[in-house]
Amino acid sequence: MARLEGKVALISGGASGIGAAHVRLFAREGAKVVSGDIQEEAGRRVVAEANDAGGEAIFVRLDVTSTESWTAAVAAAVARFGGLTTLVNNAGIYHPGGVSEETDAGWQRMIAINQTGVWYGMRAALPELVKSGNAAVVNISSLFGMVGSPGSFSYHATKAAVRLMSKSAALEHVKQGVRVNTILPGQIRTPILGDLTPEMDAAIKASIPMGRMGEPEDVAWGSVYLCSDEAKYITGAELVIDAGWSVP
Repeated sequence: MARLEGKVALISGGASGIGAAHVRLFAREGAKVVSGDIQEEAGRRVVAEANDAGGEAIFVRLDVTSTESWTAAVAAAVARFGGLTTLVNNAGIYHPGGVSEETDAGWQRMIAINQTGVWYGMRAALPELVKSGNAAVVNISSLFGMVGSPGSFSYHATKAAVRLMSKSAALEHVKQGVRVNTILPGQIRTPILGDLTPEMDAAIKASIPMGRMGEPEDVAWGSVYLCSDEAKYITGAELVIDAGWSVP
């Protein structure tokens, strides 16, 4: 425990799934946590759980497509905890749709949340991150940012963009004491998967070398490492957490 002692972390999409796992685990590891989401009831419940377990966390309403909302979230971190050292851009959505099936509205929404939201988060947080002199950003991409598949055209586009945005930001801010890395999860059991039939569940598991889906905590542990001082010599890197799914 206490691998994140002295850190102040802003985590987007903290109300459920991978984001909620980050909130609980970061608080448990000693970080002061600001959890942001548009799902206010669920977000406050996760924060209450983190605090009941001995952590220190607050919830803020955060719409990642709004620059004003990001500015307010960073300000809340500074007001409550005196600064900001850590950013986890986790919020994201998924909907299916191929080249011909995707709609203009669907494309724009996917871009706004999954890609532009990551940019807005980094842009809003960077002044405080730079002030800390020892900051870390983790942007959550996806294995679908590395490999293609049919029927998820806009999702692939956004998650691939996050990879190179992260590398660019890493090089831009490396001399300012800000490390920027990316995590690429494989199949993780989260609400974004929706309701799977037994047949769908079996097919997904059969495609994974370990034979099972990952849990949200599997991704959050990767972020704990990348945001801790254990990873002080790592920036611009990609951590694939996929049980070997991408290896064959």
